[in-house]
Amino acid sequence: MDTKRKTIEILGVKIDNITADTALDKAYKLVTDNSDRTAMIFTPNPEIVMAAYNDESFKEILNSADMCTADGIGVVYASKILKNPFPERVAGFDLTCGLLEKISHSGEGVFLFGSKPGVAETAAENLKAKYKGLKISGTHHGYFKEEDEEEIIEKINNSGAKLLLVCLGAPKQEKWIYANRDKLNVKLCMGVGGAVDVFAGNVKRAPDIFIKMNLEWFYRLMKQPSRIGRFAALPKFMITVMKNKNEN
Repeated sequence: MDTKRKTIEILGVKIDNITADTALDKAYKLVTDNSDRTAMIFTPNPEIVMAAYNDESFKEILNSADMCTADGIGVVYASKILKNPFPERVAGFDLTCGLLEKISHSGEGVFLFGSKPGVAETAAENLKAKYKGLKISGTHHGYFKEEDEEEIIEKINNSGAKLLLVCLGAPKQEKWIYANRDKLNVKLCMGVGGAVDVFAGNVKRAPDIFIKMNLEWFYRLMKQPSRIGRFAALPKFMITVMKNKNEN
């Protein structure tokens, strides 16, 4: 882990104080690194930060990453409350897309891991059509038992992929990456939630106008009202941030 990182602590989670462009450059360097280690990138939103606030072991996992980006706009607002604002939001999906664009030109392989059976394969075909030259080294769905893990890791390692996109949802994906990082031969693991479903076309991302207005969460809520319980965690997150600020 880079000891020179500049981070902002949100409820104990260290999130990189970084621009989207710098985050992309760092991610690309991790993929093309010549060392034997496997790097980790996580993209905490308010829901993930709150989970870590209530789970010390999960917090330690997030803080062991080579980079954590401020994925949700709520995290950015929290940094403003703390009078130490991030320069901008660095969405995990956008970071992933930028990285796929870069490595489509340099040739590093990608492994897609997650979602329902068949989804990662569809995502792979769509990504190869979008990013000419992109090498998808392999895929595997996210519906597996503990006894299947060694076989999945072997499949990933045998693929020769340098980038592993783990789309198991938080906190499962972060915990899986952390637990298996020393068994993996990839250069970089990223926990990117539902990205594979978006790449497959099963889930639509918000239109640009919603993203630019920081209302992507509202668009998702309109499309999936069943997510109301998850979004209800945002006010609790903001209250917790303010309470901790006043106590410190």
